[in-house]
Amino acid sequence: MSGPRTVVLELTRMEAAHLAGLVSQFAELLDGARSTSGDPAIARLVPDAYADDAAAAQDFRDVTEQDLLERRREDAGRVLASLHDATLLPDAPEPAGDAALELIELRLDPEELRSWLRSLAAIRLVLATRLGIRTEDDHDVDDPRFGIYDWLGYRLDGLVQAASEDD
Repeated sequence: MSGPRTVVLELTRMEAAHLAGLVSQFAELLDGARSTSGDPAIARLVPDAYADDAAAAQDFRDVTEQDLLERRREDAGRVLASLHDATLLPDAPEPAGDAALELIELRLDPEELRSWLRSLAAIRLVLATRLGIRTEDDHDVDDPRFGIYDWLGYRLDGLVQAASEDD
């Protein structure tokens, strides 16, 4: 059995910039967030541990919620740090559009990869909540509002496959 490995993610600078924007918005949402704030997206990020016992669920939430949200903030920060250089346009004379479409490679060590996986999944949960996706039937592939949700799913799936490939 092999040890942890680095995963290489290829994306364009434009994708990196858009993803950094999404992750930044996610981090802002988490700042000062509490599931009891009434925001269903935050509640979906910290689901009830006991669906059939509201008191036990609240007790568990009181003990774990802030730690879980803090871990999500740390993950988002790690993703943003790994994206930083990828979002910078080079000082080249080529048109900005060409530079934005430049394919770049991000090398994610195992800790960064875990942060990416958790962050992309959490952002998709927030988007699913905002879009009203509760089941597969709620997702309309022809509706352009679902584009970012689908793109994040594509990137998440690629990372999961890369992480689970046999050597």
